[in-house]
Amino acid sequence: MTFEQQWLEYDYNPFILFNSNGKIESLNAEAQFLLGATSAHDLFELATTYANVTFGFKTTFLELEIGRYKFFGLTVGYENEDKLGIKLYKAPSFKINNPKPVGELTNIYTLVDLCISTTSISSKIEFTKEFDPTIPEIIINSNSFIKILNKIYSSFSDNDKINTKIFFRVGEHIKFENKKYSLFSIEVSAKNINTNKTNELEILAANSNFYVDIQNNITINIPMITSL
Repeated sequence: MTFEQQWLEYDYNPFILFNSNGKIESLNAEAQFLLGATSAHDLFELATTYANVTFGFKTTFLELEIGRYKFFGLTVGYENEDKLGIKLYKAPSFKINNPKPVGELTNIYTLVDLCISTTSISSKIEFTKEFDPTIPEIIINSNSFIKILNKIYSSFSDNDKINTKIFFRVGEHIKFENKKYSLFSIEVSAKNINTNKTNELEILAANSNFYVDIQNNITINIPMITSL
């Protein structure tokens, strides 16, 4: 896989490439999760509906909900009649009017590893990790974060394998007190999710000022605040 292909594969937004018959030729990781909430046929119909009249690319901004997924726009492109691609843009799951997070300067990797170690003590689950090593130490409420992440892992307790991914959200920011901060995400994914536990997670997240996006996977979106 080339470097450019890896960027597409790990994009936060789902991308699918169809052939002229509506069969999927390739898709990224996010699109695989999206297909758990809809069908390839429906997405192909969506792509043909919003495709440009002539060859080329067309971006349309609209509010679209597919299962638990919410999108604010999509781009459809094709250079010939053989292939048609669609990329959907996920709407941010956080509220921009929340107060600035408070806490202490913390290594996020240490906290994640601590939660994984705690969860795996009495479990046979295999924990895999995909960590972007460039996330700096950030200001975060460690106790609240640990409670949130442990609750997320408990939502996936009926699985043989759980993957945790830490990645920088390219081009996405949030403002606190007229200052803009970059964002990164911690995404936990597995085959099966316990919806009873996710209901508890939503309540916990709402009371702790964390931006949690619950779909087929669960993502915590965190601002990179490095100083008080």
